[in-house]
Amino acid sequence: MRRGTFQDETVDYAAVGATQANDLLQYPPEHSIPAADSWRIGSGEERFRTAGDALLSWGALKGAGLKVTDVRPAPGPAYSGVSFDGEGNPVAPSKLESDQRYDAEGTPYAGPGTTLRVHGRVNGMRADAELRVIFVIEEARRVGFALGTVGGSMVSGEESFMVEWRDNDEVWFTVKAFDRGVGLLYRMFKGFVRRRRRALFAGYLRAISPLFATPGS
Repeated sequence: MRRGTFQDETVDYAAVGATQANDLLQYPPEHSIPAADSWRIGSGEERFRTAGDALLSWGALKGAGLKVTDVRPAPGPAYSGVSFDGEGNPVAPSKLESDQRYDAEGTPYAGPGTTLRVHGRVNGMRADAELRVIFVIEEARRVGFALGTVGGSMVSGEESFMVEWRDNDEVWFTVKAFDRGVGLLYRMFKGFVRRRRRALFAGYLRAISPLFATPGS
């Protein structure tokens, strides 16, 4: 099991970790627009592990049409600090982490404190940003992480990605987010924020489950 959290004043929003709150949709951070969705993407351990590996190697972002560059792990071994359980409750520190995995192209996997840049367009509008990994969870039946905006984005906020292998053998993919418009059009027209989020969610799902996706709740 690997769990880790990184929190730093370099992110450009205050509610760090709020995507893990069970009442995010009802009580989002001030001035932000929340979103959440879940999809059943198959069943069984192999499906879970394949989806989890794709997730931690930035597959969701790439599937949404974003180019991932300048991936920089946090300097030194990552400390497994306070993380969150399935109910959104804080979990005490566990241990020091020194392992770092890489994909076939040599890009580091998601780890606490990792920074990265994304480039691309969503709904025809620029989606460049610098992001930081807020926390990572790797458990026997749950794998995921959260990204927070550092700067250079049209929106400010956080999104979390989670793949869960449930007791009934089903595998589910859940994405939660909250965004506050920063770019002029996004500040003026909140509908652009919602459209951007819907397009990203659709891309994430295509990447993690191109064949097995069925609508969820």
